[in-house]
Order: sequence, then C-alpha cells, then structure tokens
Amino acid sequence: MRKVDNRKIYVPTVVFIIILGIWEMAVRISGIPLYILPAPSKIFYALIAERNMLFMHGMITLKETAIGLVIAVIAGIILAIVMDKFELFRTATYPIMVVSQTVPVIVLAPIFIIYLGFGMAPKILIVVLMCFFPIVINFADGMKQVDINQINLARLFGAGSLRTYSMVKIPAAAPSLFSGLKVAATYSITGAVVGEWLSSDSGLGYYMLRLKNGYMLDKVFACVVVIVLLSLFMNGCVKLLQYILMPNLRKN
Repeated sequence: MRKVDNRKIYVPTVVFIIILGIWEMAVRISGIPLYILPAPSKIFYALIAERNMLFMHGMITLKETAIGLVIAVIAGIILAIVMDKFELFRTATYPIMVVSQTVPVIVLAPIFIIYLGFGMAPKILIVVLMCFFPIVINFADGMKQVDINQINLARLFGAGSLRTYSMVKIPAAAPSLFSGLKVAATYSITGAVVGEWLSSDSGLGYYMLRLKNGYMLDKVFACVVVIVLLSLFMNGCVKLLQYILMPNLRKN
C-alpha cells in the first residue's frame, strides 16, 4: 500500500484556511456589501439555509451529468477502438476532433436548443461533447503505445482482432482511458451547468441565474461550492472505479 505523504494533505489545507481567513477579515474590515462580495461565513450560512434547494437542483444537474458521461464513455471507447483499428479513419477524424474543441460549447448550446427543445436532451448533449474528446484521445493514444511484442505474441497464439483487443490492447491502455475519464468527469458538471444557464427551469445553473438576478451573491457562491463538490465527487467516482477494476494499482 502506498504511503500517503501527509504534507500533500496538510499544506494545501492550511493554505486554504489562511486564504479564507484573509478573505473573511478583508470583507469585515472593509465593510464590502453582500451583493459585491460575501464573506466565507455568509456563504457557509447560505449553504445551510439553502440546503434543501441546493440538494434538489443538485440532483437534477447530477442526473444530466451522469447520463451524458455514460454516453460519452460508451461512444468514446467505441470510436477510439475504430480509430486504432483503421489508421485511415484515425487520420481523417483526429484533426476534425481537435478543431472541434476550439468551438466554445456555449456557442453551440443555443443551436442544440433549437433542434432538441428545452428539455434535458440539450444539457446531456453538451455534457457528451465536453467529455467525449479527452476520453477518445487518451484511450486511442494509449492503445497506440501498447508494446508491439505483446500484440505479436497474442497473434502467435492464434488470437484474432477481438481477442487481441480484449486481452492485450484494452487492458494495457486502461490507465490512459481512466486518465481521460478523470478529466472528463471533472468537467462534466460544468457542461450540465452551462446548458442550464441557457435553457432550463431546474438545476444548479438555473438556480444560480435566479439568485444572481436577485443579487444574492452569498447563495450564488453557495451554488458554486456545490458545483465544485459535485465535480470532485464525479472525479472521485472515477478514481474509485479505477481502483476496483485495476487492483494492481493498490500495490504501487
């Protein structure tokens, strides 16, 4: 079992507490109004006071995120395998996917709303688009870096394409897949929130806009805290899944 360096936990925690303390004192001493910058204590009180609303809207955002992430994972794995199998297809699609990432999702969101309406579908599609790229690219690159000797050995024992992928390439590229999945999971909540900003009657993005229009910045910051926690939760779920599916990591 790998020994945890306590400094990696304590040092960031202490720095974070110091920053919060400076923030709290600066707001109180300067008398900054709540609608400009709330003190951390006010944000904490808002979290407690709005816990029911935050939980309700948070669950809606989490549902959109989970559906979108699952779709992105399935589609990403399939496309990465196809890209690895057919070099011409990889050559044709790789640059297109890279260029597609230069288009801001918030620009595409209104178009999705026109075609898909104001329901859950546009938010899920935005999550898929934000999560799809890191999964595909990391997994495809991981399979490209598999030792050719392992592949040749599998073929020498009569393994076809299906067995070569299931027994050699996919297991060897699994760490790369999970690296991309961690990035995707972290950004997935943001994708759902962006979709909710543009068209929704529920979710954290919608609730943030309502609070922002009322200049209730303590509650807006409370929403931000929940979004951060949900992003960390999604990332933690991926790490837990990796820990379960790849037990060899426990020995590192």
